[in-house]
Amino acid sequence: MKVTVLGSGTSQGVPVIACQCEVCLSSDPKDKRLRASVMIEHDGMNYCIDSGPDFRQQMLTNDVRSLEGILYTHEHKDHIAGMDDVRAFNFLQQRPMDLYCNTQVEEALRREFHYVFLQDGYPGIPKVTINRISADAPFLLKNGLEVQPIEVLHYKMPVLGFRINNFTYITDAKTISEKEKEKVKGTEVLIINALRLEPHLSHFNLEEALQFIAEINPSKAYITHISHLFGTHQQITDQLPDNVYAAYDGLTIEL
Repeated sequence: MKVTVLGSGTSQGVPVIACQCEVCLSSDPKDKRLRASVMIEHDGMNYCIDSGPDFRQQMLTNDVRSLEGILYTHEHKDHIAGMDDVRAFNFLQQRPMDLYCNTQVEEALRREFHYVFLQDGYPGIPKVTINRISADAPFLLKNGLEVQPIEVLHYKMPVLGFRINNFTYITDAKTISEKEKEKVKGTEVLIINALRLEPHLSHFNLEEALQFIAEINPSKAYITHISHLFGTHQQITDQLPDNVYAAYDGLTIEL
């Protein structure tokens, strides 16, 4: 199984065009962060987690020619806004796109992309198949991988993380119950959100993320959903313990 980080950033603290800070002026490609997303490749099939506003750019940048489905963490726009662009894969693959989401995300998709779900089948609209999931039960992907949803809280909003074998991806977490932590324990590779150094109402800051990593004790951990306000990739890396790394767009992890 291969994991590709499609985006390691967030809409929190997105720079303006005229910004002259170190991150904006950096020539390091690791400081160019699209909205948080990863792609799971196994047995010749690709699945994305989330389709934010940068989804089309992420697919083109990574030369993704096929996509079996999208798993959704939650309904905020920075995680669902690019769903319309599945139509390119509809054309290439001649089939609907499988979407895996909970009830709240399904309601948001039906509201935000209402034209996709109209009965008249307007030509050219994206074709999708909703697969309802919840934190209560694992589910299978078409490539045989079992996915264990993990419920975390993004302030008061339930958000799903996902564990696949010994890999776990969690974003937009602020609190995680002991029950849900049990699902994560034993993970060898963990990707977890760490928005910035300062505390935040609805996201782990670096201290909280490192505490969670220490509790889970994976072989390797990567922080993602990194705010522009956090600093450059190198500045973040300099603050991390030996087994923790700053994720960056284009990072690949073999498992």
